Amino acid sequence: MAHVNSRVQKHRDALRMAGLRPVQIWVPDTRRPQFAEECRRQSVLAAAADQNDPELETFLSQVLTDLDGWTE
Repeated sequence: MAHVNSRVQKHRDALRMAGLRPVQIWVPDTRRPQFAEECRRQSVLAAAADQNDPELETFLSQVLTDLDGWTE
C-alpha cells in the first residue's frame, strides 16, 4: 500500500508543479430516492418560467436565427 501512496503523491506533486491545484466538488447524490423527485420539481419550475416569459422566447428565436448560418 505504501508503494501506491507514494505513486499517488508523486503524481499529485507533478500536477502541482505544473501549476494545478486540487479542488473538491460536491454534487447531488443521484442514488438518493429524493433525487428524481427534485429533478421533476425543478423541471416543472423551469418549464413554467419559460412559458411565462415572452421576452425569453423572442431572445431564443433571435439566437437561433443568428446561429442558423453559423458553421464551425
